[in-house]
Amino acid sequence: MNLSCFLILFIGCFGFSQNENYKITNLKINNQFPHFGLMYANDNKIVFTSYLLTKKGKAKKVAGQPILTIYEGKLAENGQIINPKPIIIDTKYGISHITSATMTPDGKQLYLTTNYNNKDKPKGNFKATNFHIKVGEYKAGLGFTNFKVLPFCKPKFSYGHPCLSKDGKTLYFIANIRGGKETTKGGSDIFKVDVLENGKYAQPKNLGGKVNSYSREMFPFISADDTLYFASNRPNGYGGFDIYKSKMNADGTFLKAEKMPKPINSGKDDFSFIIDAQNKTGYFSSKRNNGKGDDDVYYFLKQ
Repeated sequence: MNLSCFLILFIGCFGFSQNENYKITNLKINNQFPHFGLMYANDNKIVFTSYLLTKKGKAKKVAGQPILTIYEGKLAENGQIINPKPIIIDTKYGISHITSATMTPDGKQLYLTTNYNNKDKPKGNFKATNFHIKVGEYKAGLGFTNFKVLPFCKPKFSYGHPCLSKDGKTLYFIANIRGGKETTKGGSDIFKVDVLENGKYAQPKNLGGKVNSYSREMFPFISADDTLYFASNRPNGYGGFDIYKSKMNADGTFLKAEKMPKPINSGKDDFSFIIDAQNKTGYFSSKRNNGKGDDDVYYFLKQ
């Protein structure tokens, strides 16, 4: 057998073995609208982002654009997300466009990604399309309220995709911070910041070159065993955004990121990967072929 034939056979066998490792299911909640921004919440629930719908099931719009909001659904034993409902947010804060969110382990605080509005826009010149991260607290009868922009969010940069460690003491997010030691390498990098007491935060730290690239990193998720999962459109992927993972060392640094295998990844955009505490089941979003519409949510089970 010549070398080229051997390589083709080896690659084919290796790809097949990877495919056998995961069983994936397109969920019933999927339709023609996008579903992404997945995060676990307490009480066996999950948070995700999609369009706010009218009673007739059509996307509500503002200035001709669909309104993105966050939903909370319950996890069924078969992996389906059932009874999804919009998360109640105090209307006086004027938050009408949310791209991603995460809750604290106790469910009492909500971090979300949104744009500045007339109620909290900075003074002077700033880029209106930049995103930032707000945090609010839950109050019975109001939902989540008392939102404040995180103090390290600077208006000239964009911040998003918050994710908390299992103890709630470290916040991971993406940003395009420029300048200084913690400058962003690509279009967006993954950062982390220590969550202190009394609504205070340490200085954000770039996770470095073992995780970040000169492309875009998106949708971080830190698992119970301190493995970071994220999406990136760096070169040598399967196509579009691919899902990568990087194990945290004891000193808080990370190992070199590795690309996840098929069928977790595909030739299209794959992102918003989350996995349960047992590293057995989880979810991700994908725009892969044969989906139901836009970004679909897939459930996976490790075989």
